[in-house]
Amino acid sequence: MCWHVLGAGSLGSLWATRLAREGLPVRLILRDEARLAAYNAHAGLALDENGQRQTFAIAAQTVSADEPIRRLLVACKAYDAERAVAAVAHRLTDKADVLLLQNGLGSQEAVAAMIPHARCIFVSSTEGAYRDEDWSVVFAGQGSNWLGDTPHGAAPAWLEDLKQAVIPHQWTADIAERLWRKLALNCAINPLTVLHQCRNGELLAHAEEVTALCAELARVLQRCGQPGAADGLLEQVQQVIAATAGNYSSMYQDVAQGRRTEIRYLLGHVCATADALDCPAPMLNQLRLRLIEHLNAQGLPSD
Repeated sequence: MCWHVLGAGSLGSLWATRLAREGLPVRLILRDEARLAAYNAHAGLALDENGQRQTFAIAAQTVSADEPIRRLLVACKAYDAERAVAAVAHRLTDKADVLLLQNGLGSQEAVAAMIPHARCIFVSSTEGAYRDEDWSVVFAGQGSNWLGDTPHGAAPAWLEDLKQAVIPHQWTADIAERLWRKLALNCAINPLTVLHQCRNGELLAHAEEVTALCAELARVLQRCGQPGAADGLLEQVQQVIAATAGNYSSMYQDVAQGRRTEIRYLLGHVCATADALDCPAPMLNQLRLRLIEHLNAQGLPSD
């Protein structure tokens, strides 16, 4: 069965090239004829792994193509997910599998509500990748991918494709805990790197702020029924800061390159959840307002 990949960014390209490398059928879905022409002129998608570069002649099509979709990987940004899936929803077969590989929370539920006939599977990834040029991705950091669906269904047979493609993965009965944990990690690190204009490791100079923020995040996670995501949060945040000390966070890179951030699905989501649960979160709300002010000063969207 063909893997259709919607969103040829860093993670979408990383998945597509590894699947194609093992001879598995893959189709890139691009937004319009102009992008399709640019891709076809480039003659493939390149993967740089451990200093070795390979190019794969993966077939591509636009969202308006008529080929039915039985398995779809949605790898675009959280703020683009609803619009992107809406453009191909008519092509999804009955009981299609749709993998949602977005940061934060909120977009996954919105997409699932749009396509009730499909099986939506949420993915939480800790793999690192970036595009060094158009149609080229660099595999920058080993990690894993946790997959699961909210009805707690059985693991699908096509996980064998991921095993064959050496895409590290684990099926989990509680994907919500993984997604909340990653959201909390992102909220504790990414906004501070933007506001302090620093690499991850430089947050060591702001240890008190990080510690207080993690304590508040843990309280919100406990209140919303995610004690597993709250447990040991500060320790893991400190581990991530140490392990990625020389890196710039994804949000830092978005702001530096004049791109929209996913604030709505990170700080926005956790602050809205805290408010709905009547759980005081003054630091998180203040951090969100500071980040909004910073984004507005840069002329960037803050929603």
